[in-house]
Amino acid sequence: MSAVGQGTVLALDQGTSGTKGLLVAEDGRVVATAHRPLSQRYPEPGWVEQDPTDLWRSVTEVAGELAARAAAAGTRVVGLGLSVQREAVLVWDPDTGAALSPLISWQDRRTAERCAGLAVSAAAELISGRTGLPVDPMFSATKAEWLLDRIDPHRERAATGRLRVGTVEAWLLHRLTGGATDATETGCASRTQLVRLDDAEWDPCLLDLFRIPRAALPRIAASDGAGEELGHTRNVPGLTDGLPIAAVLGDSHAALFAQSQGRPGTVKATYGTGASLMVLDPDGRRPAEGITATLAWRRTRDTGAAHALEANIASAGTAIRWAARLLGTDPAGIAALAVDAREDTEVYLVPAFSGLGAPYWDRGARALLIGMDLDTGPAEVARAAVESMAFQVADTLSRFDTVLGGTVAELCADGGPTGNDRLMALQAELIGRPVRRSGRPEVSALGVAHLAGIALGMWDDADLSALTPPGTRFTSHEDDTWRDRRMAGWRDAVARSRGKRA
Repeated sequence: MSAVGQGTVLALDQGTSGTKGLLVAEDGRVVATAHRPLSQRYPEPGWVEQDPTDLWRSVTEVAGELAARAAAAGTRVVGLGLSVQREAVLVWDPDTGAALSPLISWQDRRTAERCAGLAVSAAAELISGRTGLPVDPMFSATKAEWLLDRIDPHRERAATGRLRVGTVEAWLLHRLTGGATDATETGCASRTQLVRLDDAEWDPCLLDLFRIPRAALPRIAASDGAGEELGHTRNVPGLTDGLPIAAVLGDSHAALFAQSQGRPGTVKATYGTGASLMVLDPDGRRPAEGITATLAWRRTRDTGAAHALEANIASAGTAIRWAARLLGTDPAGIAALAVDAREDTEVYLVPAFSGLGAPYWDRGARALLIGMDLDTGPAEVARAAVESMAFQVADTLSRFDTVLGGTVAELCADGGPTGNDRLMALQAELIGRPVRRSGRPEVSALGVAHLAGIALGMWDDADLSALTPPGTRFTSHEDDTWRDRRMAGWRDAVARSRGKRA
């Protein structure tokens, strides 16, 4: 490892449910963590928003706490890494950085009608072919269009650069650098449905389709750069001015970087509010069979962006929170309650609260709880909620097997819900192959810390194996008969939620 003096990387992971942070030392140890929760609001059915002021406060509080802890420990923060939730959109003033809209979440469904119209038009093939993404309100373009329709309906301010519209990391970069950086990171930009996979540039045809002026968008930047690409901190409460922002990644992309160490071949599943399965794809394949194509990152040393295949499951942890509200407990209580369920129970929860994402992309599907009898109680419902995550991942992984042309040997898992050993054991049983759980729960923050440290000269790629905790391996013990029966029960439940029969 190449040293830059005793120092740490401060990695921030700005997610849907909160902002987490890590201090990562030169030997790879996580020496401090911090967290601030965030709430969501639901002003109308299907609408999901967050307050940008609260989000910014969570970022500065986590960063300030970790910087203070570094100083107290006699070490210095040498740079920042930033991992973010993707697809969420807001509008801001490019002069002041002030948010001019709420943050519309990736979970938001307000543009479902617009997407339904696009999906049956000639534009659907154009969108998917150029961006690798299906027409769906999860992605940013229709949300950005909706916001501009209300804030700047004639596009007068947007067309003259007096408004910015973009994803979370672009706004945070503006704020973290005191307005000096007007950029969006390549991988996050690819989630807007406005960027071509072929060259990682804004697509004029798609900008016209969604009525988003190019002047309203930031430039597309590399994912790393030790400050040159992404800027330096300025006027951030709790942080010293001049710290280089050394790396920015989408949260799922950061988890992939940590799990794969930047190399192709690793399929990872990140379990959170939703879930994301992703693998690097050097062949740059187009989307197929419920799997989307995206850009993972672009490193300054490379000639082009790294391509990836991904499947986005709409509701994972959401199912746990729903069950917790229903049963009057919290997510930890659901996990504990599920242990008491009858072993012979086969109750299925299909958490299609806003339709289904991967592998079906059926937003007309409806949530369903099936398989109950007179003995079904809270424990069985809790277990169905927990198991729904494993069933969805197993269902989706089978599509990866098909697209990649062979059986994926091992699944790497990360995210908060993976702390549940029973969930991980079930996951291994359902896919019939090992599951390797990340050695740290904050894997997105860890991934962007690693990329930042490389950009800062603390490490190089060869060091990543030594920096990455080995994790825990879960293996399958059930036979194919058991596995086929359980998956058949799940797929029948999914078919019913879609108004069909398996």
